[in-house]
Amino acid sequence: MSVLPLVFTSGWASGINAYAVVLLLGLFGATGVSDDVPQTLQRPEVLIAAGVLFLCEAVADKIPYVDSLWDSVHTVVRPLAGAWVGALLAGQSGSLSDVAAGLLGGSTALASHTVKAGTRMAVNTSPEPFSNFVLSLAEDLGVAGVVTFAMFHPVAAAVVAGLLLAGGLLALLFLASRIRRFLRRRAQRREERRLASRSP
Repeated sequence: MSVLPLVFTSGWASGINAYAVVLLLGLFGATGVSDDVPQTLQRPEVLIAAGVLFLCEAVADKIPYVDSLWDSVHTVVRPLAGAWVGALLAGQSGSLSDVAAGLLGGSTALASHTVKAGTRMAVNTSPEPFSNFVLSLAEDLGVAGVVTFAMFHPVAAAVVAGLLLAGGLLALLFLASRIRRFLRRRAQRREERRLASRSP
């Protein structure tokens, strides 16, 4: 069977939480759940590093504004991780070229990262912190669920990931106007404060 659905799914998931993807795939390979996982992802040092970074992300991702800062740093990390995992999966199966798999995994990760980062910017316009926590938890559970599903039903999981990505992009288009309004209001308040401080 082609590894293409698994590459697409892991790319989508990497754009949301790359460390969770590496950790889950490595654990599935190390425990014998799947033979499709490359040995590189099963190495103890890779699993430990992914686990530590996953815990860091789990904390940072739930704090308003810290999550957006974390996302900005990971604009490069997540697509690179998606490309790396995709190329490794292709190399393991031999059914898809490493370059094509890397491009698919990386571009899919970039698209889902864009949705995540944009959604977080929109959520940070609300004054309460609970929505960040709930959204982060939903993302973590979603990544875990879809990647696990992909181990047993790769094509169906790829369809789910595709629908989630398309839905996320549509939601981002809707939220873009909210983000622009928030930024305009904030700039206007700053200008009003600046003018007020200048007046005698």
